[in-house]
Amino acid sequence: MDLSQIYREAKSANRMSEAALTFLASLSADQRAKVCMDFADETQRQDWHYVPRERTGLPLKEMDTHQCTLAHQLVATGLSAAGYTKAQTIITLEPILHQLEGAERRFNRDPELYYLSIFGTPGADPWSWRFEGHHISLNYTLVAGGMIGPTPTFFGANPAQVRHGEQAGLRALKEEEDLGRQLVKELDASQRQLALINAEAPADILTRNLPRVGDTVKPEGLAGAGMSVSQRQVLQALIEVYINRLPEELARVEWGKLEKADLGAVCFAWAGGLERGQPHYYRVQGPTFLAEYDNTQNDANHIHAVWRDLENDFGADLLNRHYQQSH
Repeated sequence: MDLSQIYREAKSANRMSEAALTFLASLSADQRAKVCMDFADETQRQDWHYVPRERTGLPLKEMDTHQCTLAHQLVATGLSAAGYTKAQTIITLEPILHQLEGAERRFNRDPELYYLSIFGTPGADPWSWRFEGHHISLNYTLVAGGMIGPTPTFFGANPAQVRHGEQAGLRALKEEEDLGRQLVKELDASQRQLALINAEAPADILTRNLPRVGDTVKPEGLAGAGMSVSQRQVLQALIEVYINRLPEELARVEWGKLEKADLGAVCFAWAGGLERGQPHYYRVQGPTFLAEYDNTQNDANHIHAVWRDLENDFGADLLNRHYQQSH
């Protein structure tokens, strides 16, 4: 790891630690008991999900206005300006979904049911934090005074496109959908035959909420080496949509890993229909990363889109190296 990368990660790590400590200082003892957990409890720390369910941590609903502001300031340290706006937009879909589902809804759609959890002591070595609720799961693991594992990073949207009311036309994950479809449509017949892995899209992302991707999915489809220059540019733009959810410093670190891995080795796979409104799925997979996307539910108007690090989800690789060096 070069010094510039260490410096960039350390800047983000310091911002996260300061924001987390400021947030914790604003809480009562009962609130801190909910938000603070043991970093060594790996089962709890890796128990992430993107569906509406009971969660540990402290929800926005149980914070006062000042505490909510500090919570959002911590969340903002883990996202770029565009990523933070995207997260906020996803949260604003909850009242819209509440209206769409009506009285027969199965789940309580509430924009305040997003939870903060802090594992270990901010600024200590190691520690981590999570912000999570329906269709958002942000997980950050901080190791050795500055290195950060920023995955899994999940964003979803239901509805993918708001079709009625004051927010009609709103699309929280527009780029994730449009660039994926643009890439598959720019392929010629022989390329598309390689890229299309199934005529029917799966019901959800295949990796679901697994703590490790492992062998759940393997590289399939069309490799970047088999694409034209313009097609590889679209592939790169699609990858950047996922990476650029992160703050600039972390995004540059993540992109540096990809450049070393070679874009030609990255595979693009598609399943399902090619047109808007048809259920569809894609994944972009390289030697170290996976971007997985699915839009099949609710008449293909419900997106799940996740960024995974095949070696370092929940800081696994960082922690292994840290423990080896320390012991």
